Amino acid sequence: MRGRWIDHWEPEDPAFWRRVGAPIARRNLWASIAVEHVGFSVWTLWSVFVLFMGPEYGLDAAAKFLLVSTASFVGAVLRVPYTFAVARFGGRNWSVISGLLLLVPTVAAAFVLQPGTPYWVFLLMAALAGVGGGNFASSMTNINAFYPDARKGLALGLNAGGGNIGVAVIQLVALLIIAVAGAGQPKIILGVYIPLIVVVSVVAALGMDNITSVRNDTGAAKLALAHRHTAIMSFLYIGTFGSFIGYSFAFGLVLQTQFGRTPLEAAAVTFIGPLIGSLIRPLGGWLADRLGGARVTFWNFAAMALASLLCIGASGLGSLGLFTAGFICLFFFAGVGNGSTYKMIPAIFRREALARIAEGAEQGPALRHARRVSGAALGLISAVGALGGLLINLAFRQSFAAAGSGVPAFWAFLAFYVVCVAVTYAVYVRVAPVRAGARPRLASVRV
Repeated sequence: MRGRWIDHWEPEDPAFWRRVGAPIARRNLWASIAVEHVGFSVWTLWSVFVLFMGPEYGLDAAAKFLLVSTASFVGAVLRVPYTFAVARFGGRNWSVISGLLLLVPTVAAAFVLQPGTPYWVFLLMAALAGVGGGNFASSMTNINAFYPDARKGLALGLNAGGGNIGVAVIQLVALLIIAVAGAGQPKIILGVYIPLIVVVSVVAALGMDNITSVRNDTGAAKLALAHRHTAIMSFLYIGTFGSFIGYSFAFGLVLQTQFGRTPLEAAAVTFIGPLIGSLIRPLGGWLADRLGGARVTFWNFAAMALASLLCIGASGLGSLGLFTAGFICLFFFAGVGNGSTYKMIPAIFRREALARIAEGAEQGPALRHARRVSGAALGLISAVGALGGLLINLAFRQSFAAAGSGVPAFWAFLAFYVVCVAVTYAVYVRVAPVRAGARPRLASVRV
C-alpha cells in the first residue's frame, strides 16, 4: 500500500480478509455512504423545492413534474461517466471530486430560487442537481471491489441504503422548515446542505482508498456492455431502483395534485416512503445472500404488482389512507428489490468465473476479472435503472394531464411489474434440464 493507493487486494483470501481487508473495507464503506447520502439529497432537491413553489411561481402540476423529471434524467445519464471515473481516477479520488461537484447546483440555486425566475432557469437548476444522481454509480462500483462475494449483498445494501436515505432526510428537513419557517423559505435547505457537502468531501479525502487493479482495468465497461445479462439486469433494475427514485420524486406532488394536500400535509407524509425504502434495502441484500437474489426478486415484483393494484383501488374509492398505504408498500418492496437485484449482479459474473476455473483457468485472475467486470456492470445497470425514475414521472405527468388522476400511470406500472415477474422467473429462477455431462447455460443457473 502506497499513499492512498492499494496495490495488493485479495478479499476472497480468508486470511487476507481477516488480517487486512475487513477494516479497510469498512472504513471505505462508511465514508462512501456519507458522500452518496448527500448526493442523493442534492439529486432530489427539486422534488422538495416544488413543495415550496406556490401559486406565486406560476407553475402547474405538469411543469413541476417536468422539473423533477429533468433532474431524474440527468442523474441517470451521468451514472455512465461516473462509473468510468472510478477506473480513471480511483474510487477515493473520485469520491472527493464528485462530492465537491455537489456545490455547483446548491450554490447556484441559492441565487435563483424565487418567484419571477424564468421557467427555463428552474429547468437548468434541476438539470444541475442531476450531478447528485451520478454518485451512486461510482460509489457502488468502488465498494463492490472492496468486498468478497459472500459479503457483497449486505455491503452493497448498506452502501445503497445509506445513500438512498438521503432522499428521506432532505424531505424531513423540508418538513421541519415548512413547519417552523413556513412554505416561503426554501433557501434554508441550502444553508443546511452547502456546509454538509464540504464536510462529507473532507471525510472521503481522509477515510477512503484507491485500488490499483480497478484503476488499471479500463476495458471492464466494454466487457460489461457486451454481456447479455447486463441488459437483462438493467431492465429488472428499472423496476426496483427506478421505482424507488421515481416514486421519491413524485410522491409529494401526487398527494398535492390528486388529494389536494397542502405543502405541510404533503411533506408530513412524503419522507416516510423513501425512509422505509432506504432502511429496508440492506434487508433485501441480506435475504439475497441467504435465499438467492433471484428468488427474492421474483416474489418482490409480484408484491409490487399487488401494491400497484391497491393504489388503483384506493384512487377509485378516494381513500387517502389506503392510497398512502399502497404507495408506502411500493417503497418497501422497491427497497427490498434494490438489495436483491444488486446481489444478483456480482453472483452472475462469479458463476461465469467458477465455470472457467472448472475448465482449467487460474482461480485468482478469473475471480479478479469477475470482480472488475461486475463492478463496471453495477455502474452501467444503475444508470439504466435510474431512467425508471424519469419514466415514472413522465407517466404521472401524462396521466394527470390526460385524466386528472394517477390511475392510468398505476395501470402501466402494474403491467410492467408483471413483465418483470415473468422475466425473473424465465431467466433466473427456472432451472432448465441439463443433459448429462453438458455445461449448463448461465441463464439457467440460480443466482
